[in-house]
Amino acid sequence: MVERIMLCDTTLRDGEQAPGVAFGFREKEMIARALADAGIDELEVGVPAMGDSETKTISQLAALHLPARLITWNRAVLSDLQASYRTGVEGVAVSIPSSDQQIRNKLRKDRGWVLEQMGKCIVNARKEVDYVVLGLEDASRADFIFLAELLAEAEKLGVDRIRFADTVGILEPLKLFFTLQDLTRMSCVPMEFHAHNDLGMATANSLAAVQAGFRALSVTVGGLGERAGNAALEEVAVALKYALYEEVRIDLKRLNSIGLLVSLATERQIPRAKPIIGEDVFTHTSSIHIDGIKKDFANYQTYPPESVGRKHSTSFGKYSGRKSILRLLKEKGIELDQETIDDLLTKILQRSHEIKRILREDDIMEIVVSTC
Repeated sequence: MVERIMLCDTTLRDGEQAPGVAFGFREKEMIARALADAGIDELEVGVPAMGDSETKTISQLAALHLPARLITWNRAVLSDLQASYRTGVEGVAVSIPSSDQQIRNKLRKDRGWVLEQMGKCIVNARKEVDYVVLGLEDASRADFIFLAELLAEAEKLGVDRIRFADTVGILEPLKLFFTLQDLTRMSCVPMEFHAHNDLGMATANSLAAVQAGFRALSVTVGGLGERAGNAALEEVAVALKYALYEEVRIDLKRLNSIGLLVSLATERQIPRAKPIIGEDVFTHTSSIHIDGIKKDFANYQTYPPESVGRKHSTSFGKYSGRKSILRLLKEKGIELDQETIDDLLTKILQRSHEIKRILREDDIMEIVVSTC
């Protein structure tokens, strides 16, 4: 049996840390239900230490008994964990800085304190919940020897998974692969990679982590998250299947509707060229491309758009050319003389420049009517 990659969605936690984003309970419920129904493996649903309102919301989500593991994010502080236990979630993530930069300059502590505090919290958590994740914050800037020590201690303590966080998004795929494959060989505990997109490499780094032996990936819908965001669920899920040929549980056909749901909840428009869910990503404008897909879709597609609930479309612009227009006219049963077609092409180019967007079929037909 092929072991599939676990997708751990943190839209309701890290995604909500994006500037200006705050979900109400109904929005959280809709997003959680949509993700769980689509087959997401795990949902990180919030931070109980934020207060009673957050704790109540998480408790309500836990009471839904969704078909996905629900966990909370916590500092390595016992009071944080106690707030989590009261919500009824199945698991907790215990996060602690692992780089000297953060240990010294954020916590004002030392490595010994980190090991001691981590041990206290994990021992406590294992008594209270069924699933414990150790989150190593800023692990990408941590000393490798100390990381190895943390992994060995976590394995002794019996954690279920270790999260390696590229907190400031500083890694690149080659360095990640050659460095982290040694970490995965050191521990029997499954490892998760949590990417940030500060340098635009979150998806690429997530794939490199899988190639290095990681079996879980942290994602958010649309890449929503603090600063430049996180690895996008839709990009990672599709790339796993079609670039790495890995098994995933989530229904790819639901990714587009989930993206639209989060876009509405956050009042953030999906960029037109956003991979997988952007409006334009299956639209062909060049006459060479349109001719190619008419002959065989595989000429200009990496994967069938139907596999993610989308379909091919064509548009008209500067590079559409005579062939594309003639093909559309033929499909509509319209015959024009050469002079009229030349005039039509000129008007199409002018219109495209004027409105600064691609032209759809109805735009072209308006120009045809006005020309004829």
